[in-house]
Amino acid sequence: MFAPKSILVPTDFSVYSDKALKEAVDIAVQNKAKIYLLHVIDEIAQCTVDYCIDSSLVAQLEEQSKKFAEEKLQKEVAAIGASKDIEIVFDIKKGDAAEVIATEQEEKGIDLIVIASHGKKGLLTRLGSVSERVLREAKGPVMLIK
Repeated sequence: MFAPKSILVPTDFSVYSDKALKEAVDIAVQNKAKIYLLHVIDEIAQCTVDYCIDSSLVAQLEEQSKKFAEEKLQKEVAAIGASKDIEIVFDIKKGDAAEVIATEQEEKGIDLIVIASHGKKGLLTRLGSVSERVLREAKGPVMLIK
């Protein structure tokens, strides 16, 4: 039987990601596994076709995004940690979500990725673009949660 000891759970704070986290917690409790909760912040483009924004504004927006994510992750970890006897750590990275997830899996030696089949952006397709790319790029087991 597969018994993961480290589980990576990417989150975009959608209800779909919440379901994936709940599933990962159940698996972690059964296997005494550690959960790595990961939020990836999209890089903000400074320029588009029509205009450019000041780099200090980009930095400010990215910092606000990071602060928001950190507060949300702390609340999620505290809520789960209070009721379950498992170790949960979180991290916030910036970049392309699928690439960051694959890199985290390799660097941390993750046994299992538990990811929502859709995120905030993938509601109109059968499989979200990030989860589809993670399935292709992952070097280990991936569990998709609907």
